[in-house]
Amino acid sequence: QVQLVESGGGSVQAGGTLRLSCVASLNSYSRYYMAWFRQAPGKERVVVAVFDPDGRPYYSDSVKGRFTISKDNAKKTLFLQMNNLKPEDTAMYYCAAGLYVADRTLPSEFNYWGQGTQVTVSS
Repeated sequence: QVQLVESGGGSVQAGGTLRLSCVASLNSYSRYYMAWFRQAPGKERVVVAVFDPDGRPYYSDSVKGRFTISKDNAKKTLFLQMNNLKPEDTAMYYCAAGLYVADRTLPSEFNYWGQGTQVTVSS
């Protein structure tokens, strides 16, 4: 059974930092598109960052320059380093994995999801 388990969320003040982790129980982990999405209350789930199988990162415009996605294939772990956090970054953050992803921004392209970890940024 595939599992994605996130950790590292919490409450910080604006300007603070957090590092999220996602451990995956996936075979052929390195072949997957690995992504972070977030969902704020009352809003739809949106992409934050994606790490392509070929090693290329993708970022949404709202986090570019502040967040860094990385992964350790040997440990099957995905990371999201979040710097200079803003109140608008407050959301539940989800880790996702997909093998055949045509559009990185669409949640429907990803097959597996974690339960999420809450990030709250106060002003």
